[in-house]
Amino acid sequence: MGDKNQYNVIGVMSGTSLDGIDLVFVEFIFDKVWSFKIVYAQTVTYDETWQNILKLLVANSLQELQQIDEEYTAYLAQVINSFIDKNNIKNIDAVCTHGHTALHQPQKKLTYQIGNKPFLATLLNQNVVCDFRVQDVELGGQGAPLVPIGDKLLFSEYDFCLNLGGFANISTEFESNRIAYDICPVNIVLNHYVNLIGFEYDDEGKIASTGIINQELLSKLNDLEFYKMQHPKSLGLEWVDKNIFPLINNFQLEVKDVLKTFVEHIAMQLAVEINKKNNASVLVAGGGVYNKYLINRLKSHTKNKIMEPSKTIVEFKEALIFGFLGVLKIRNEVNCLQSVTGALKNHSSGKIYLL
Repeated sequence: MGDKNQYNVIGVMSGTSLDGIDLVFVEFIFDKVWSFKIVYAQTVTYDETWQNILKLLVANSLQELQQIDEEYTAYLAQVINSFIDKNNIKNIDAVCTHGHTALHQPQKKLTYQIGNKPFLATLLNQNVVCDFRVQDVELGGQGAPLVPIGDKLLFSEYDFCLNLGGFANISTEFESNRIAYDICPVNIVLNHYVNLIGFEYDDEGKIASTGIINQELLSKLNDLEFYKMQHPKSLGLEWVDKNIFPLINNFQLEVKDVLKTFVEHIAMQLAVEINKKNNASVLVAGGGVYNKYLINRLKSHTKNKIMEPSKTIVEFKEALIFGFLGVLKIRNEVNCLQSVTGALKNHSSGKIYLL
């Protein structure tokens, strides 16, 4: 299977912003360079039960997590099978899935994504490539971000690839190495506060745009230790719970003021990174692209070109790239970069469950 030049795979991604499971059916073709075609794409939103379970994952014991893992894997199989049936998809080389991050503490050599159990292959009746982070953490890496190899091989015409999801992460070439790292939290914070006033998200950033920036909070956010650290570096929900929410809550601001202040903070942190190059093109993907107010604030902090791709790429770039990571794993080619994660070496990460 690893010696062909064309692969039909399903890529599956569930991110920290909990907006659902992204699925793509993609054709990848290798002819000196890689190209791709997204044939079908769909997001399956989580119902309230799953949203609540996933939101509280960090509070569970390992034993409880293992039980949730069983149930989530079965649920994931159901979602993927529906996607296959609905689109009448045939001839699948593999289903390549990220799962959903339950724990991510690389400094303790610990990372756990639920939904990657071997019985997923049996339930799907398909080859599965999954669990892409564990090996990297065992090799001393951060286990994240994993998308940069896809940025390098599928989107090389851009100077930066910026993803605005639960967190913002960026990837770029630096001294002929691909580097990538998390920049700051985005939707994981914005959605948390807008939920308090009964909205799922701040549509186009309209609520944020009506607020007032609290300068003291803004400067405390910008002074957080993480922003002074060198890459490789990554963020998780635990860090937000410990460093962001208590800091914001101390100020007892109205939600619109929190949103406006935090959007400014995000825009400033993103600009610090993309202003490291001049005349650069920046491909922006992820749900944060739809926050027009945030994108406008970012544009006001940089002279570089902010490029928004097609809606399909905006919404499904990560699922696409996890599909691609699976193809590279099947070919036993590098899909995890030492220069990105800080691991001991480049490697081909993930587990393959063959039927």
